[in-house]
Amino acid sequence: MATRTTPAGASLAREKLLQTASDLFYREGIHAVGVDRIIGEAGVTRATFYRHFPSKEDLVEAYLGVEDATIRGAFERAGAETDDPERLLELVIDGLADDVARLHTRGCPFINAAAEYPEADSGVRVTVDEHRTWFRETLEALLTGAGAADPAVAAGQLVLLRDAAMVGGYLDGWERVRPAFIGAARRAAGLDG
Repeated sequence: MATRTTPAGASLAREKLLQTASDLFYREGIHAVGVDRIIGEAGVTRATFYRHFPSKEDLVEAYLGVEDATIRGAFERAGAETDDPERLLELVIDGLADDVARLHTRGCPFINAAAEYPEADSGVRVTVDEHRTWFRETLEALLTGAGAADPAVAAGQLVLLRDAAMVGGYLDGWERVRPAFIGAARRAAGLDG
């Protein structure tokens, strides 16, 4: 069963639209999927679509919001498993690897969206930038807690490694990329040595 993409109590029609769009946007690309197709596959009316999403860009931002919430939830679950900072970093690295293997087999939804919305001031790019800032800052805080020598540099390395792992997993197969990602991420986090 699919995970809820909207807050509890939200419209089921909004939920269907967002789940349909999320699947199509990730599989086929944002600009390749029109509003009419989303409406048809979600089984709602055009009026219902526009009541929930005044524009397609609003829907894209909501889609990225779901992706952001999924990743934040994974970090929260890892934090609930342990109080040990180094173990938490290990769980996060393993969780990022599992995410690429299970959920993001076609690359990073944020990078994919940014490629389709090159204007830095578009709502989509602002949403992408907000997510990436949160991701980098969260990694930096975890690395600080674990006593990393240079948490900002290590966080930047982990972001780049995840970006590369998502692309590499899609192009080369995750079974080839996973060991390289795990090893490089552990070294960047200072967990090996």
